[in-house]
Amino acid sequence: MANHQATKKDVRQSAKRRERNKYYGKTTRNAIRDLKEIKSGKEAGEKLVDVISMVDKLAKKGVIHKNKAANLKSKLARRVNALAAAK
Repeated sequence: MANHQATKKDVRQSAKRRERNKYYGKTTRNAIRDLKEIKSGKEAGEKLVDVISMVDKLAKKGVIHKNKAANLKSKLARRVNALAAAK
């Protein structure tokens, strides 16, 4: 256990950040899952904008790596474009 006051504070802050990051990460994963389940191209296109915004925010905050964010956005865009082209 930490002995210095500043170290104790850092432990509290990192625990709070970890919980917040877990929440936003899980929320984004759920939004990605919901987007993948959509079968309509138009509806998926509308939802894609929101999901991409969530992924960008995670990358900006450092929750996920920027390359992982780019890969996720690319895969989701390809999936949505395929749905739109199929109609």
